Amino acid sequence: MTGWLAGGELEVVDLGAERSRVLVPVALDEPVFQGHYPGFPIFPGVCVVECVRRAAVSTLPHVVRDEATPELAEVVSARFLDPVAPGDRLAIDISWRRDGDGLSCAAVVSTGRGPAARMRLRFALAAVTGR
Repeated sequence: MTGWLAGGELEVVDLGAERSRVLVPVALDEPVFQGHYPGFPIFPGVCVVECVRRAAVSTLPHVVRDEATPELAEVVSARFLDPVAPGDRLAIDISWRRDGDGLSCAAVVSTGRGPAARMRLRFALAAVTGR
């Protein structure tokens, strides 16, 4: 865990123009498991959202990546379908679309057991300065 960011190093395994896949390991010894929940550890939903945010930023479409810095503006929706457990590896499938003056991504998060979450995030784009 780096600071308060849960989940391990991101591994981008498929980087497309509009669709991407990112893998994120959930360590057996994540500090967050100590209090969530003792005797039945579950990776908190907010940590799953953070993993999706990090994955989304790392797969931002190339055209936008060179021109703007993405800032999370809104969690449009988040539906948690199955708990994420210690030792799971999250597979995050992301698809992008333009959304007014920003971008939205839809994400499906899966573990080895199947779908764990579905969510949509909206990003505002701040122009990159100094280029």
